Amino acid sequence: MTSTRRSSHDPDLLPDPVSAPAPVRSKRALFLLLLTTFFPGSAQWVSGNRALGGFVMRVTIACWALLLVVLALALLKRDWLLGFFAQAWVQLGSSLLLVVLAAGWLLMFLNTLAIIRPRYLAPGARIGLTATLLVVALAITGSLGYGAFVMNKGRETISSVFTAGPAFKPVDGRYNIAVFGADSAGNREGVRTDSMSLLSVDAKTGKSLLISIPRNMQNAQFSKDSPMRKIYPEGYNCGDECLFNAIYRDATDNHADLYPDAANPGAEATMDAIEGSTGLKVQSYVMIDMAGFAGFINAMGGVKVDSGGWVPYNGKSWPNSSVNTHWFAPGEQTLTGKQALWFARSRDFTSDYHRIARQQCLQQAMISQFSPKTMLTRFTSIMDAGEQLVETDIPQQQLGSFLNLADKARQTPFKRLTLGAPDFGSAGDKFSTYPKFDEIHSRIDELIAAQNESPAKKSAEATKESAKEKESSAPAKSTKDSGTERNSEPGKINTAPSDAPTAQPDGSELTERYLVTLEQIGRTDLLAKIAANNNECSVP
Repeated sequence: MTSTRRSSHDPDLLPDPVSAPAPVRSKRALFLLLLTTFFPGSAQWVSGNRALGGFVMRVTIACWALLLVVLALALLKRDWLLGFFAQAWVQLGSSLLLVVLAAGWLLMFLNTLAIIRPRYLAPGARIGLTATLLVVALAITGSLGYGAFVMNKGRETISSVFTAGPAFKPVDGRYNIAVFGADSAGNREGVRTDSMSLLSVDAKTGKSLLISIPRNMQNAQFSKDSPMRKIYPEGYNCGDECLFNAIYRDATDNHADLYPDAANPGAEATMDAIEGSTGLKVQSYVMIDMAGFAGFINAMGGVKVDSGGWVPYNGKSWPNSSVNTHWFAPGEQTLTGKQALWFARSRDFTSDYHRIARQQCLQQAMISQFSPKTMLTRFTSIMDAGEQLVETDIPQQQLGSFLNLADKARQTPFKRLTLGAPDFGSAGDKFSTYPKFDEIHSRIDELIAAQNESPAKKSAEATKESAKEKESSAPAKSTKDSGTERNSEPGKINTAPSDAPTAQPDGSELTERYLVTLEQIGRTDLLAKIAANNNECSVP
């Protein structure tokens, strides 16, 4: 009895490249190239190498199936998918898989080139098909290699910025994250929190409330379970030194022992103060380093804002002058990282409350413009900037839900509230020094309740309110706003004085050069009037 064992090299199902006419050889070569491009292994299988072709085709089918599963999850369970790929081990495994696939696909292209047997092709077809194969091979394997690089870059950044541990759940349906702007410049000892805010986001809808806390607020209340409450049971009220932005440094230098398990006692104490002062449970924090902020904005390709007024900033001195003030003009601006930092921190000729409003606007602009497209096209630059920009205690497991939530928040207008002027009193009063915390808590509860109202109920209330206004002949009173609309009563920070210059003496438009001239001749009183509404800002 003779054996009929099947050879691993079965008959070639395609025309013989040696005896076939030249046009047939070219068509055969093109067909093999297309097979390897779209279904690796199939070119080897039809050419008679069933063992190699069959194995590679099984791998190809598995990869296509995996890709379809990923696409389905992206549509149906995007937050779960993002959370899964945010894990370091998944990113490492994906990087290795992409490298293996790139190498394997390249080998299949080279093997396909051998099967084509270019020497039997016509001279023109030989050069064209060989060049096309090499270009396609390099494009595909290069893309897979770059994908592996991106995955590994993301893994390194996430591991260095975010913490380990399980994700946390929303409290009363919301995530409340403290955001600090930290200044650790070389001419300052230690870290100082120059800006502090609380971002409260509805876990389902992405509707957001941004609460800004003036750095000069006094008598901050610590949460009931805060260790700092033992030191300051009546609030942070040790005199003029106990401003809100001093809590971070005080806890770091003097009370770190109260937070023995905390990596950053200063951040923990400040979170406790925000929680006690706002009445909202603060779950985590993000600290943004001012030095890294500029690099992050540059990595995003700049940020667009629509400025309502003239905003001063300090730059190089003007020629033949000691004045170094420069000005952003009103209107739409595309700011570089350095310019965005100037725009957010400027308070010349104005007050802290003006820059708080601009910071709120800039934060909203960044979130609205930080789209998936930006993330994909500028991924490595953003990752590089992120390592220098952010310190946080948000766990890696939280990234999936937060990225999905950020996409919802990006499409929803922010509500803004400042625990001082213009939302509570005017710029010159003592609210920040002696805040009424019951009033703060009530206002925050009102804003959150308004966000939770159904569109139908809001529409009915708006119609009812409109009818009342039409019936009344008296001027409508201003209502407590959400922070996105500012009151225009006298004394509010966004009201330009009636005698504020709107043009030069000759009737021409205001220019930066004219404002510089005013400062050179000592007319800072006019500059203060011109800049009085530079807190007005919106996202284009």
